Amino acid sequence: MVNSTNYHIPVLLQECMEGLDIKPNGTYVDATFGGGGHARKIFEKLNDKGTLFGVDQDEDALGNSWSAPNFHFVKSNFRFIENHLGLHGIQKIDGLLADLGVSSHQFDVPLRGFSLRANAPLDMRMNKSGAITAADILNDTAENDLYLLFRTYSDILHLGKLITNILRFRMSKPFETTKELVDLALLSAPKGKENKYLAQVFQALRIEVNQELDALKDLLEQSTKILKPGGRLVVMSYHSLEDRIVKNYMKRGAFDGKIEKDFFGNVLKPFTEITRHPIVPGEDEIVINSRSRSAKLRIAVRNEG
Repeated sequence: MVNSTNYHIPVLLQECMEGLDIKPNGTYVDATFGGGGHARKIFEKLNDKGTLFGVDQDEDALGNSWSAPNFHFVKSNFRFIENHLGLHGIQKIDGLLADLGVSSHQFDVPLRGFSLRANAPLDMRMNKSGAITAADILNDTAENDLYLLFRTYSDILHLGKLITNILRFRMSKPFETTKELVDLALLSAPKGKENKYLAQVFQALRIEVNQELDALKDLLEQSTKILKPGGRLVVMSYHSLEDRIVKNYMKRGAFDGKIEKDFFGNVLKPFTEITRHPIVPGEDEIVINSRSRSAKLRIAVRNEG
């Protein structure tokens, strides 16, 4: 069994295992397999009647998988997990883990275009066979839609200068590299907050390229269908947009945070939170893995019905 901490160091590993409350003969899904760190720990707790599915749309993750009768690697976006489980004859599972965001491997390989520190193709696709890159979005998106994109997926204020500079740049040549975007975005970045500003520009484009928030909503809605009563949903997010979606769904079963009731006034919610507040890494873990700093872990149990 291969597990690469160089690919991605698993964040809040023990807390995730406790949140899943793993049954040795249960069926589990790691929806973000990556380096296999979380998945390997889950698998170690299973007996030969337990089953684990590792899901990842990035073909690079396949190299971290292993061969076993009760382990299955699924190369797919996790928004299609219900269909893939059905193909394996699985209707219900005991636990689902999702560690959202970009893996250390994806950040560290310059050609993937996720890092603002390397001069690389402006790509940002988690699935390398995806049709749309970050360059495509910058080059082809209409002005009003660019405003909407950055306003929806970032906290950037005063977007006018950034959008104007994007439009002006692409009139002379198409965007091709991350350095071109970094140099241009720095022209509108607030002094002393350049890194945060650049990170938000890259985040917004990455979310749009990969349709990350829509995929997350699909995963959460499917978790309601595939988790057994008493099954555990364990989700780790890294920015406020993701965390708000996860929090609202776990608390109220709705992405907008509104409480739904049936005809008799009973609150309709598929989950009960195990933790009222998110679990965050301690200082010791942050020292070892600085990318864990922004992690927020939420855990919920599937209700009856």
